Amino acid sequence: MKHEPVATANALAAVGAVWYMLCVLWVLISRNSYMGVMATWFHGVDFNALPSTTLTFGFVILGFISFVVFAWVSGYFFAKLY
Repeated sequence: MKHEPVATANALAAVGAVWYMLCVLWVLISRNSYMGVMATWFHGVDFNALPSTTLTFGFVILGFISFVVFAWVSGYFFAKLY
């Protein structure tokens, strides 16, 4: 089975966009539980010890765009290498 690079990249970017927005919503609803899960994913790093910042619209948009672009490029390279 051959992967179409652009289709695979689009699919990964779409999935990444959904996950990013779900994470943003999670942070807005329950930052503490989000930080607790992050600590388990990163082998016990205490993210609560880091300085906290306010989640602004611009911050979310910049993160969303950069994450989706990174996901798209990753999907494209994955399909090319496959």
